[in-house]
Amino acid sequence: MTRFRTADYLGTFPAGSPEWLALRADGLGGSEIAAVLGLSPWESRFSLWHRKRGEAAPQADNDEMRAGRYLEPSVVAMFADAHPELRVRRAGTYRSRVRPWQIANPDRIITGPDGREVLEIKTARTADGWGEPGSDEVPVYYRAQVLWYLDVLGLSRARIAVLIGGVDYREYVVSWSADEVEILRQAGAEFMRTVAEGERPSIDEHGETYQVIREWHPDIDDREVEITTEQAAAYRAAVVAHKTAEAAKRQAAAVLADLMGDARRAVCAGEPIAIRKAARKGALPSVTASPIKTPSRIEAVAA
Repeated sequence: MTRFRTADYLGTFPAGSPEWLALRADGLGGSEIAAVLGLSPWESRFSLWHRKRGEAAPQADNDEMRAGRYLEPSVVAMFADAHPELRVRRAGTYRSRVRPWQIANPDRIITGPDGREVLEIKTARTADGWGEPGSDEVPVYYRAQVLWYLDVLGLSRARIAVLIGGVDYREYVVSWSADEVEILRQAGAEFMRTVAEGERPSIDEHGETYQVIREWHPDIDDREVEITTEQAAAYRAAVVAHKTAEAAKRQAAAVLADLMGDARRAVCAGEPIAIRKAARKGALPSVTASPIKTPSRIEAVAA
């Protein structure tokens, strides 16, 4: 067991286990603070709020999550082989002594000549959001996660080891940032207040928000519900906007496909715009958008 001056050790539990979920029920973990800020691809503020109040089921396991757990020991071994000078140890679950609702569950703690650091292990299908190896250019939701851990544990640096596409191993370093951590603390405290006082977040556009609401109502009764003129108009406008956007996207893709010919990529002033690729072997290539670079700092997103 590793002890920290700023946090209490709560135990070591498998991710997703009943004990692990119970400890997080009245607190916020590192992977959850991104949802509070609206940064998480997997969880919304709305869905997280209802899970904290016991009004929505825990998030279901999926293939990506399972693959990440299976691959974690291998990525740890790759990191350890690359750094024989460092001691790599399993971590546990910790609670901040200053803000008891602030929970940290890092993958590993490493110890070396410069002291202790957090080691977080990730796997990714593509390099979208990942910058130059050795930099701190990581997806902003992972940045929020490791900064959260640093704050709980009183450490100043975290390393992220990621395996991209099953073959591309990279390492990144994220250092303590007082300004960003303050944003996380304030957002976390405000979110926990709304949970305690029952201030439900607005319904947002996140897919997990829609998923939670669907799970609440699995049955269909043969009845009608009266909605307002404004609600009807908003839904119809969204349907029309979606169809219009889809049509515009198809036309733009056709124009680029004509311009690109057999080329793989379309660029503008050196910036990737689109790529031609086939969904499966033997299929005709389609034009898809290149990843759009998103902010990698908490301040930029919260501003």
